Amino acid sequence: MMLRPRQKLFVERSLRALDTHGNTLGVAPTGAGKTVMLSAAVGEHIGNGCAKAAVLAHRDELTAQNLAKFRRVNPGISTSVVDAGQKSWGGQVTFAMVPTLTRAANLEAMPALDLLVIDEAHHAVADSYQRIIGQALHRNPMCRIYGVTATPNRGDRKGLRDVFSNVADQIRLGELIASG
Repeated sequence: MMLRPRQKLFVERSLRALDTHGNTLGVAPTGAGKTVMLSAAVGEHIGNGCAKAAVLAHRDELTAQNLAKFRRVNPGISTSVVDAGQKSWGGQVTFAMVPTLTRAANLEAMPALDLLVIDEAHHAVADSYQRIIGQALHRNPMCRIYGVTATPNRGDRKGLRDVFSNVADQIRLGELIASG
């Protein structure tokens, strides 16, 4: 799957920020192709080596969408799922449901990760996400944290700075309209 030029720039900036800061947030509106960009960034970051990543989502539909798109973008990288029906960390990239993963036994089974990805990253400051992030950093203090969202400003005004020290890139709706 080919990225459009603006998507490619988003991925490049995200990877650069992950290397520089150890964490980053990417912001793009609905319709920008966040799932494709997330998939490309994860695939490039972990490569075909032995690195492990997890992609978090809070709804079944998002987990299924992320998994399907990731497989199209990165057909050579193995995947697995942790949700109510499956609890496998066997893939190089695991797609995990937050409500399932936060259960003590499931969280304890989480291996050391090199990259933790948070889809809908505006949820990252919620207690459930904080437990997962804490466990990931406990297992590997060098674990990178990458979030993507269309809505970085939460209704409760909780800032995301506790999780993400920087914004790698922000695609604006006007850019998408102008580019057709």
